[in-house]
Amino acid sequence: MLRLLAPLVLLSSVLHSAVLAPAKAHQIESALQYLDGDLQLSSSFSNGEPTQGAVVRLLNADGTPGQELGRTDADGRLNLDLSSVGNGTVDLQVDGGPGHRDYLELPVQDGEVDLNEVVVFPFSLVMVGLLVSVRRRND
Repeated sequence: MLRLLAPLVLLSSVLHSAVLAPAKAHQIESALQYLDGDLQLSSSFSNGEPTQGAVVRLLNADGTPGQELGRTDADGRLNLDLSSVGNGTVDLQVDGGPGHRDYLELPVQDGEVDLNEVVVFPFSLVMVGLLVSVRRRND
């Protein structure tokens, strides 16, 4: 009986601490909007805390870091100037540190972004895409 009871007590303890433990910020959630003609990125952790000081950059076609656009402020916001970016689709990364990243695919036309066409990528899909890119280059 004790052999059955010990795992149940342990499992109940783990479940109890998992349910009552405060959530830790891991995932970043970002949004874009135009305010007074300026494209503004707002970014926060999944628990609602703003991503202060997150590096916002464009990614090169091979997934490596490209042009840095700036860092988010204390409220997790950054006004983006894409006037120097060529027409087409670009990948934007919000980098809040290891394990804390968000990825957006932006369709750019004359420095403007069609917000209805922005695509948000889950991190797992980005990693799969990078692995596919590496395999193609090695083949």
